[in-house]
Amino acid sequence: MCFHTSQTQKVIKLEKHYKVSLTDEGSREKYDKPRYHLNGFSHPDMLIIPQEEPSVITPGLWGIVPNNKTASQITDYYKEAVRYGGGLNARSEKLFDHFIYKHSVVSKRCIVPVTGFFEPHEYKGKKYPFHIKRKDDEVLSLAGIYTIIDNVFTFTILTKSASPLLAKIHNKKNRQPVLLNQDIEQEWLKDNISEKDIMELINSPYPESKLSTYTISKELFSPKVNSNIPSIIDEVKYEGLVI
Repeated sequence: MCFHTSQTQKVIKLEKHYKVSLTDEGSREKYDKPRYHLNGFSHPDMLIIPQEEPSVITPGLWGIVPNNKTASQITDYYKEAVRYGGGLNARSEKLFDHFIYKHSVVSKRCIVPVTGFFEPHEYKGKKYPFHIKRKDDEVLSLAGIYTIIDNVFTFTILTKSASPLLAKIHNKKNRQPVLLNQDIEQEWLKDNISEKDIMELINSPYPESKLSTYTISKELFSPKVNSNIPSIIDEVKYEGLVI
């Protein structure tokens, strides 16, 4: 699964990478501030590139909301949906059947730019958080889908069975976010592609050689501390823990 991410790139770097423009220039300063830990269960607003307007990068709330809700109902929906994972992740295997996903997968796919994500590893009954990022510190493109609720974008990150490397890390759930290699990013946002094409993009392997993975502080998962700090993505080694 993918409930925790980081995004530390400046907006201009994202604009150059994806060849897009920020929709609201007044929010540039806000999104230029590095966010070292974005906890999905707080439903943060993050930048996404939507299929319906792939020339822009725009804010969206992390946690997909059904089309029959209004903006005033979003907060209450998140409270109800927490038992189902808060709408933070969508199993790619259910994209064409799920009552929410099936209305978005054809025309409302998106890219969610992050600089890293976090997954738990279980060892001797305890959880140890791992940070996964690119070795070159460039942006990672996560595949998502979205809805628009009274002009508010809400999105979810797609997941699939974990690759060998990520299965070793996320060793209980064996899931990972769908990572889009740079050569298929624009394919993901294309209109009029078939269900088969969509699933082929989802199942396209991301080169594990590009990824850096390491353990970090357990404070990532503590509600008692502010983990949105630079040191949260620093490596912390644990005795006896080897992947």
